[in-house]
Amino acid sequence: MSTLKTGMICTIVFYLLAMIVIGIRASKKTKDVKDFYLGGRKLGPFMTAMSAEASDMSSYLLMGIPGLAYFSGIADAGWTAFGLIVGTYLNWLITARRLRDYTSQIHAITIPDYLKKRFHDKNNITLLIGAITIILFFIPYTASGFAACGKLFHSLFGADYHVAMIISAIIIIAYTCTGGFLAASTTDLVQSIIMSIALAGILIYAVVSAGGISSVIDNAGQLKGFLDMNHTHNNVTGEGDAYSIFHKITMFCWGLGYFGMPHILLRFMAIEEPSKLKTSRRVASIWCLVSLSVAAFLGIVGRALSIKGSLPDLIDKADLTSSAKAETLIIELSQKISHSGLFFALLAGFVIAGILASTMSTADSQLIAASSAVSENLMQDVFHIKMDKKQAMFAARVTLVIIAMIALFIAWNPNSSVFTIVSFAWAGFGAVFGPVILLSLYWKRANLFGAISGMLVGLATVFIWKYAVRPMGGFWDLYELAPAFLISLLVIVIVSLLTKQPEDEIYEEFQRATKAS
Repeated sequence: MSTLKTGMICTIVFYLLAMIVIGIRASKKTKDVKDFYLGGRKLGPFMTAMSAEASDMSSYLLMGIPGLAYFSGIADAGWTAFGLIVGTYLNWLITARRLRDYTSQIHAITIPDYLKKRFHDKNNITLLIGAITIILFFIPYTASGFAACGKLFHSLFGADYHVAMIISAIIIIAYTCTGGFLAASTTDLVQSIIMSIALAGILIYAVVSAGGISSVIDNAGQLKGFLDMNHTHNNVTGEGDAYSIFHKITMFCWGLGYFGMPHILLRFMAIEEPSKLKTSRRVASIWCLVSLSVAAFLGIVGRALSIKGSLPDLIDKADLTSSAKAETLIIELSQKISHSGLFFALLAGFVIAGILASTMSTADSQLIAASSAVSENLMQDVFHIKMDKKQAMFAARVTLVIIAMIALFIAWNPNSSVFTIVSFAWAGFGAVFGPVILLSLYWKRANLFGAISGMLVGLATVFIWKYAVRPMGGFWDLYELAPAFLISLLVIVIVSLLTKQPEDEIYEEFQRATKAS
């Protein structure tokens, strides 16, 4: 093995070992299931912000967004990033404080648990729907993270896909299972910093390699529509296709998903002092704005390097409509960096650690959320399995391991299309949880019947629109999150107005919980 590759591997190994150490340290502060799933509500404002964003920004930050920009130009990546930035800010502004106050008052430690207690659901129907939704979408979502780790090591070092995937999964399981939510949040904080440095480092290197920003603009500008927010570059025809308002809305609607992401909402619930959420909002919004902007611009720089001949062409000639190969841009740049000397090999290792960080920071949070859905919501609340404190902790950790093993099984085939589930899962969470969370926090008239109906209709609409309506094309080719979110919202309002008003006790709880915020 060359000295350069050894340098890269050493950096990556050091990073992975650091994650395990953090998990062990966090385990000393994890005394019960409340600590395991919510960190005892002791997160500071900076950790709350950065862990929330890191758990959100999976590999699409370092691979998806740059790849999209590389493939078709600034429009697709730009409008997607714009939607995510706006969604992030509004979620912190509208949801965070009220959710923290409400869940603290009614002693809820998971999102399904909050919905059950908010609507006084004695039959656990909202809890059951919520838990099933989390399991349904998070297990394959986690599988995509495991698969990303396996493919990364396979493409870089020729490592066996399955071995690399299993080792990566073991490390994620180890620190998450040991320290729970606190370990996931602490590692997410570290991982967000690593992701930031990786993005900044590789962007600077790429711009310098391209000959400066003016050279980047000149080279990328040769492609019609590439640098235009109102057009996209068509790799088949070589022309600039008009980017209609319809397409802009479709990409912008990604931001709606934030209101229903359980692993992000849990961060709002876990902050120690609700008054510090304003600080968290500012930190999270700025980080999101900067990181997504840098990621999109990296794709532009990468395409300019390809035009210049300094980087291989990442447009798949066998399929000019697929951006899959373009998503390997940051890996190609890392390999290019590693050939410039030992220092740059270490920097390349740091970039690869950043890709791992973006994947692991999402996978660990998903495991926590999925584990809580099974051990807390289903086993104890729905099936009424009685457990003491030690048994509950044991069940939480065993459940987490079992869920991870199922995710590994799903990701076992390296040629599987499990990555396509990511956008589908985002739509599922956004439609099932988003509308009911917002209305439960801001509309006291929302009742149990409306909540149940809205959640079920949102879930059904995501599947129907994805597989029956969207294939019709044309006007109907709209990302399923937008119609599902809107329909769920309307159903909750209509059904709530047509059915019995909530009990006085629910009104009183609502007034107390929303008074401070």
